[in-house]
Amino acid sequence: MQLLDWFVLLITLLAIVLYGVWKTKGSTNVEDYIGGGRKSNWWTIGLSVMATQASAITFLSTPGQAFHSGMGFVQFYFGIPIAMIVVCMVFIPIYLKLKVYTVYEFLESRFDLKTRTLTAILFLVQRGLAAGITIFAPAIILSAVLGWNLTLLNFIIGVLVIIYTVSGGTEAVSVTQKQQMGIIFLGMFIAFFLILQYLPEDVGFVKALSIAGISERMKILDFSFDLSNRYTVWTGLIGGTFLMLSYFGTDQSQAQRYLSGKSVRESQLGLLFNGIVKVPMQFFILLTGIMVFVFYQFHNTPLNFNPAAEKAVLASPLSQSYLELQENLHTVQNQKEALLLSNVNSLNTVSAELKELETSEKDIREQGKAYIKQADNQVETNDKDYVFIHFILHNLPVGLVGLLLAVILSAAMSSTASELNALAATTTIDLYQRNQIEAKDDTHYVKMTKWFTVGWGGIAILVACFANLFDNLIQLVNIIGSIFYGNILGIFLLAFFITFVKSNAVFWGAIITQMIVLVVWWLDWLPFLWLNALGCILVMLISMSIQTMARSKTLKN
Repeated sequence: MQLLDWFVLLITLLAIVLYGVWKTKGSTNVEDYIGGGRKSNWWTIGLSVMATQASAITFLSTPGQAFHSGMGFVQFYFGIPIAMIVVCMVFIPIYLKLKVYTVYEFLESRFDLKTRTLTAILFLVQRGLAAGITIFAPAIILSAVLGWNLTLLNFIIGVLVIIYTVSGGTEAVSVTQKQQMGIIFLGMFIAFFLILQYLPEDVGFVKALSIAGISERMKILDFSFDLSNRYTVWTGLIGGTFLMLSYFGTDQSQAQRYLSGKSVRESQLGLLFNGIVKVPMQFFILLTGIMVFVFYQFHNTPLNFNPAAEKAVLASPLSQSYLELQENLHTVQNQKEALLLSNVNSLNTVSAELKELETSEKDIREQGKAYIKQADNQVETNDKDYVFIHFILHNLPVGLVGLLLAVILSAAMSSTASELNALAATTTIDLYQRNQIEAKDDTHYVKMTKWFTVGWGGIAILVACFANLFDNLIQLVNIIGSIFYGNILGIFLLAFFITFVKSNAVFWGAIITQMIVLVVWWLDWLPFLWLNALGCILVMLISMSIQTMARSKTLKN
């Protein structure tokens, strides 16, 4: 990185933090600090909701997902519009009518304190883990690529978020997220159009799509019912809808964004805006990954995009074999480039040859991963999360590198801030305040929320420091959510629609369901998206069965 990149990066991040602190200083009551003053407009809510979901993982992992596997991942988001409509029609009117600070307050009025507490704890566990991952994701990748100290990066990201989240609470998060989303959109659009400029003169956007299509990267829809396939239309529409319903309807990190709306209509419009824009946004990010893929059809790539993996194997006795394999890869890539350039107007005539070369390239990469594993079994060989950052650092002009790194860190800060804000609010309102014997004033609860924010920030930093890379970071966050979200959603659906089910049945139904879902996930019996539907259906059926048995027993007596 050049001096200008450092300047752009530091100025961008400091401006966001200082603006958030200045804009929201002086929040001394619970209404302002946790409820955001209940004065947010729909566009603030919409951008804040989007920024909460669009973590750094989105901008690091999603392009790499498209680079390796194509556009099929967009099907994961097909449930969002459906979920937005349901949340707007059912959840928001009830929450705002009750004027709750957290969604779990509603559960006590419908069931009892122990059900409210259990659900809040389930949220705290999964969101506390996810907050650590949203810090860890950009930190480990930037650490590997730039050589920065991983622990220091985790600490810097966490502390920056804690500063403005503590200073202004919910409003600070919402205000800064508007600026962060502006930077994110600007950076991604610039990167996309620069990639198109970097393609060979005869390869425009349409031909680039054709090249990606021949390599089977443009297959968007999969209507198969193969349970081993993670991303199909059905997993998106069914499993994805359950996941998004739970995420947007029962996850405090999202609910807190629209609970700050100044009216039901503003909150609904904000969520509908997110529902309309989110799928196209993810499509665009995936398409950026596709363009990176096409770019690398005309430029040589490393055998593995993870610098730490390459460093490990090159420091081992296998270094010479690995370097020879790298040369073999470049030979295949040069052949592919020559074939594409000479047949750019008749790609279909050479599709079989291109597929054969791509198979050879894939085999070479797999052999490279095997060498890396032999050299150091602890190093991550899955390099999906490193593809886009490699492109940024090695191909973008000075200044824009700093801007794109600011995009990644801004996304990490925006999603982490929402999570810490929600974790602290839930801890204060649902656990601390609810169990106080003597009532305290607003100043006390605001102070405690700030301390809980610091505490959860510290826990998130610790999780980030001890986390390990999974198959793909964006999948890891969604897997963590899927383990808990279905159960939580089922509890809320019981509260909304199944009036004969009482508190004890729901409480024990939720505990049994969570144990079953954990077993199903651990034994890998279902793709993780289906865990959302499984958890939701199970808790409802088990709770209704327990209630029915209890009623039968009462009638007999």
